Amino acid sequence: MTVVPSKNGADHRGRSLQSTKVVNVLRYGAYGDGRHDDTKALSKAWAAACSSSHPGIVLIPKGKKFLTKHVTFSGPCKSNMKLMIEGTLVAPPKRSYWIEDTIRHWVLFINVRDLTVTGGGTIDGNGKIWWQSSCKVNSKLPCRPAPTALTFYSCTNLKVDNLELLNSQQIHMSVERCTDVRVSRLLITAPSTSPNTDGIHIAHSKDVKVYNCAIKTGDDCMSIEDGTKNLHVKNIVCGPGHGISIGSLGDRNSEAQVTNITINGVRLHGTTNGARIKTWQGGRGYAKNIVFQNIIMDNVWNPIIIDQNYCDSTTPCNKQKSAVEVSNVLFKNIRGTSASRDAIKLSCSRTVPCHGIALHNVKLTLKRGNGNAKSTCQNAKWRTLGTVMPQPCNLKN
Repeated sequence: MTVVPSKNGADHRGRSLQSTKVVNVLRYGAYGDGRHDDTKALSKAWAAACSSSHPGIVLIPKGKKFLTKHVTFSGPCKSNMKLMIEGTLVAPPKRSYWIEDTIRHWVLFINVRDLTVTGGGTIDGNGKIWWQSSCKVNSKLPCRPAPTALTFYSCTNLKVDNLELLNSQQIHMSVERCTDVRVSRLLITAPSTSPNTDGIHIAHSKDVKVYNCAIKTGDDCMSIEDGTKNLHVKNIVCGPGHGISIGSLGDRNSEAQVTNITINGVRLHGTTNGARIKTWQGGRGYAKNIVFQNIIMDNVWNPIIIDQNYCDSTTPCNKQKSAVEVSNVLFKNIRGTSASRDAIKLSCSRTVPCHGIALHNVKLTLKRGNGNAKSTCQNAKWRTLGTVMPQPCNLKN
C-alpha cells in the first residue's frame, strides 16, 4: 500500500497523515466477521507498515471482530509504529487452536521502538474456556500454562492508551524488559472468580507510568515484580481483585530487585488485599523505596500488608533463613474500611526483618461487626507520623 497523504494533512479523525503509511487489515485479506481466522492478514499488515520508512499505522477498523490466534508483531521497524485498534480482536473459542510453542502468549510485541497501541477498541481473550480447566478452579486438574492476552517484550518508548481488555485467558497485559512506558485509560475486566487474570503485570522494566485505569479482575489489579525500577502509578480504580501487589518476589530461592515505586491515588473496592508487598522465604535481593499514598479503601481485606512469608503452594512452604529485604516503605494518607479485623499486617522475616516502614496519616475502620480494626506485626521495624488508626502494633507483637 502506498503512503496516504491528505490535502489538509489530516483524516476525518483529525490525525495527521502527512508522510504516514496507513495499512487497513481488510486490504490484506482480513474478514472481520469473528469467525474466519484473520491472523495472517494482521501479520501481513504489520509487516507492510513496519518495513516502511514512513511512520506506520495498522488499522483494525471499527464495527468488526477479528478472530486472531497467536500473533507476534516484531521489530525493529524502520519508523515509529501505531496499532490503531478501533474494532475488536477476539481469541479463538477452543484450546485446540493453540500450540505448545506459543501457548504463553496471545498478542505479542517484541523489540519495537516508538510504539503506540490505542484506538478505543477491545481485546477479548475469550478466557472462560481456560478458567474452567484451571487447577486453581479444580484442584484435581493438572496445572497447565495459559496465554497472556497482551505482552510487550523489550520495547522502548511505548504508549498503550484507550483500550478495553476483556476476559483474558490469564494475565491481561504484561510489560517485560521495557523502557520508557506510558499506560493510560485502560478498562480491564474479568469475573472475580477468574484465576490468574492479573490486570497489569510489570517486570524487568524501568521508567514506567500507569494512570487513569479501571481494573476489575480475579487476581492482582497490578502485579509489580522483579526488575521493576522507577514506576509511577496514579488514579487507578481497583476491584474486584487482589489489590495492588509488589511481588511475589524471591520464589524458588531467586533474587529480586525492585526500587523506586510510587502508587498514588488509588480507590480499592472489595478487594482481597489493598496495598501489598509479598515475598517468599528463601529469596534474595531487595524491595525498597516504595510509596503507597492517597488511597481509599472500601471493604478491603488486608488493607495494608507486608508478607515476607508468602506461600502460594498446595503444600506447606519450608522455613528458610534468607529473604528478600523490604525497606524504606511509606504508607501515607490511607483511609477507608477494612473487611478483616487485621487492617494493618506486617509479617516480616525473622532473619531479614523489614525496616524503615513508615505509617503516616492512616485511618482504617472495621466495615462490619463489633469492635475495632487492629494491627499485627512480626519482626517489623516501623514508625508512625500524624494520626494512625488502628493503633500501631505493641511490643508484644
